[in-house]
Amino acid sequence: MSSREGRRWPAYGRGALVALCVVAAALNDMSFEGRHLAAVVTAALVCGTALLVPRLRWPVAPLLVTVATAWWGWPLLPLLAVALFDLAVDRRARIAVGCAVAALGANLLSYRATSLWTAQSYASTLLLPVLAVLVGLWLGSRRRLVKALAADVEHLRVESQLREEAARIAERSRIAAEMHDVLAHRLSLIALHTGVLATKGDTLPAPVVERLGLLRTASVEALTDLRDVLGVLRDPDATPAGAALTPVMRDVGELADEARAVGQHVELTTDGLPEQAPTTHRLAVHRIVQEALTNARKHADGAPVTVRIDYRPPATLVEITNPAGTPRTDTFGSGYGLVGLRERVTTLGGHLNAGPAGAGAWRVAARIPHPLGIEQDGTPT
Repeated sequence: MSSREGRRWPAYGRGALVALCVVAAALNDMSFEGRHLAAVVTAALVCGTALLVPRLRWPVAPLLVTVATAWWGWPLLPLLAVALFDLAVDRRARIAVGCAVAALGANLLSYRATSLWTAQSYASTLLLPVLAVLVGLWLGSRRRLVKALAADVEHLRVESQLREEAARIAERSRIAAEMHDVLAHRLSLIALHTGVLATKGDTLPAPVVERLGLLRTASVEALTDLRDVLGVLRDPDATPAGAALTPVMRDVGELADEARAVGQHVELTTDGLPEQAPTTHRLAVHRIVQEALTNARKHADGAPVTVRIDYRPPATLVEITNPAGTPRTDTFGSGYGLVGLRERVTTLGGHLNAGPAGAGAWRVAARIPHPLGIEQDGTPT
């Protein structure tokens, strides 16, 4: 059911209730031989129309129903209850009480045949308005509570989406910065070596010297373009490139040693050599292991962690598992580290899975295929 249909059904029910109250007013007046049937029906129709037209619901409808009930008495009492209910729902409880008191009090001096103050109608005269106000107050509070909860849920949903997007953007920026560092270093080496060779042009054939010059120019231009395209993604407050890249390129074994130094039980198994995988894969593996060890310390303190890495073609594989442990309460974090890792692995053409592995265990696994044309030592063919 759509939200529009959900709003229609209460409106249909309200219309049916008001129509039933109008018909009841006419039938009640007929029980007194219908001496004022036309007047009562007219008053009921006018009051019912005012109650159904949204623009007349306040303040015209309460005023008309109060005056009509004050004169004609109990045939119009159900319509007064509807008006009091509307006022209570709209947080106008004091006005609802005032209308009820005015209608019931003025009815003492009005048409006697349908007076509210007869021995047979005392109970309904007092009970129906009070019940309408109480039910209106309860329903109005419930509607406002549901609306507030829905707004909070929507706010949390939007906030979660924004945080995930921020984590993705931050990871993309970090990847761009790291790629800038790696590629800039290699292009600089190419430009440097071709420049050195070009200085010995007197001992080299002319075509080779020409090719070296073109290669050096192309590498310098590529380095400039790379810095222009990727350099804008850097955080101006970030750590300088050299200092930021050095810890990233460390061996994963150092992460395991640091974890063991703080009391974490880590079992590391490595197949192949890191040099067999591209640099981007080694960066991704470092980030994945680092995040997984951190999460294990946070959510499974004291549990042993098993790390398996395979650098060998055709794909770099990494898997980190740990059984259930004791969550720590003295740690803080954004909770979106896995979002950034998944973005990084997806950018490299791989996929990352993270979730329960049964019996309270947790597993993080990633597979990153090697690019075509990569030899066993990780260098281009």
